[in-house]
Amino acid sequence: MVKIEVGSVGDSFSVSSLKAYLSEFIATLLFVFAGVGSAIAFDKLTSDGALDPAGLVAIAIAHAFALFVGVSIAANISGGHLNPA
Repeated sequence: MVKIEVGSVGDSFSVSSLKAYLSEFIATLLFVFAGVGSAIAFDKLTSDGALDPAGLVAIAIAHAFALFVGVSIAANISGGHLNPA
């Protein structure tokens, strides 16, 4: 039988782990907020322009910039692995 070790409970609640959790949460929150907010704002500013190719490119650039900022915030603390799933 295979024995799998995950770690101890103390490792999950250490100060460095809590800093990593908080930085990932803030960076992911920023990424989702900026990405979805840009799509909503672009749709409100134009009349159904969010489905045009120019609108899709603008929304993709906003997502890329939000991802860049989120990874830049969390990279030194937790590695910058944003996962909004």
